[in-house]
Amino acid sequence: MKNITLKSIACLLSAFLMACGGKTEKKASETAQASIPETTLEIEKPQLTFGFIKLTDMAPLAIAKEKGFFEDEGLFVSVEAQSNWKNVLDRVIDGQLDGSHMLAGQPIAAGAGFGRQAQLVTPFSMDLNGNGITVSNDVWSKMKPNVPKDEEGKPVHPIKADALKPVISSYKNSGKPFKMGMVFPVSTHNYEIRYWLAAAGIHPGMYTADNVQGQIDAEVLLSVTPPPQMPATLEAGTIYGYCVGEPWNQQAVFKGIGVPVTTNYDIWKNNPEKVFVMTKKFVEENPNTAVAVTKALIRAGKWLDEPGNRAEAVKILSMPQYVGADEVVLANSMTGTFEFEKGDKRSMPDFNVFYKYNATYPFYSDGIWFLTQMRRWGQIPEPKPATWYEETIKDIYRPDIWKKAAKLLVAEGHIPAADIPETDGYKPTTTDFIDGNAYDAKDPIGYINSFEIGNKDNSAL
Repeated sequence: MKNITLKSIACLLSAFLMACGGKTEKKASETAQASIPETTLEIEKPQLTFGFIKLTDMAPLAIAKEKGFFEDEGLFVSVEAQSNWKNVLDRVIDGQLDGSHMLAGQPIAAGAGFGRQAQLVTPFSMDLNGNGITVSNDVWSKMKPNVPKDEEGKPVHPIKADALKPVISSYKNSGKPFKMGMVFPVSTHNYEIRYWLAAAGIHPGMYTADNVQGQIDAEVLLSVTPPPQMPATLEAGTIYGYCVGEPWNQQAVFKGIGVPVTTNYDIWKNNPEKVFVMTKKFVEENPNTAVAVTKALIRAGKWLDEPGNRAEAVKILSMPQYVGADEVVLANSMTGTFEFEKGDKRSMPDFNVFYKYNATYPFYSDGIWFLTQMRRWGQIPEPKPATWYEETIKDIYRPDIWKKAAKLLVAEGHIPAADIPETDGYKPTTTDFIDGNAYDAKDPIGYINSFEIGNKDNSAL
């Protein structure tokens, strides 16, 4: 193992510069030494390659690299864009990537029996919120008369899928299936658009063990489209709307081809979005490296949520090796606003959250929500006992790693001790959903049974 002795290196550098007698060099060396973190972690694997998809919420990875937080931990990280979420998952499982920005549902599905199976873990939640649902201009023109207006004649938000229901009916009556896109079968986007539709009594379709398309009994046909391709697919008329992360909703506004009608902040206030994932094998073989990576990412999240840093973050994300979108498009959502219909820009300070509200902590309750939706829509085809939900998520979500990292950051003065939550891993029951339904992670079966549309389970399980 490689013992990272950065302070020793700094001291040798300082002594050398002092011997040269330069005051400027002395001051520079003292500044460099002061910035060296107080860490004695033995880094097992300092050279790392991480993956991401070109979305705004990959920001913690970009910031940890560009601001030197990885290097402060003795880590030398390459960050590489990937073509799609399946590729991300496969490359992490196969060891081609040491870790990656990933859909929260991916490590959960991999451990719960849907799709490719593997033992994956997440010690870090990358962000809250950040998604939207966009429809084509034509669909919006038909929805708009069904949306309540305020005194200024602007649409009242949140816009519920009730306004879309008659549009879907008109398509059906003309023999035309209503098609919408989401980014992956186990993505937050799939569950959010399903939740939004079902809350209005629109059936988004079921999965079965034999049918993994998720379109059984569907009134809206949902299919997979990679995030960066969403606007072009909408413009081509292949789909009539989609749920995706930024900047691809604002890109539709920018190009004048679609209108975002709601955000996932309104579907589930301060909902978890992406996670950072490594294999269980990697974490077991490189425990200190996993802690060091988590430290750097927590610092990046904190930096992103500090006042005044978002403009710089937008410039970094606009670089071609990261998201590569126009700064104007990125700034639309990253700087505390969100544009719906062109010109209807509204204040939304919590659209992208990277640190506030304990955003980086991997709460068991967040993971269990995804399991309930997998069961609700049939991706988990058989009923499970309530204990299964807790046992499954505790193998995947690793707050123990997060806590080790956070405590070191407190000792080093990078974060205050108050930012470590006192928790058993479960958030309190919440009704912060677009339909007001209550979610209690400690009663997953009761939650599944509370919905009119979807599977029902025996509470005695």
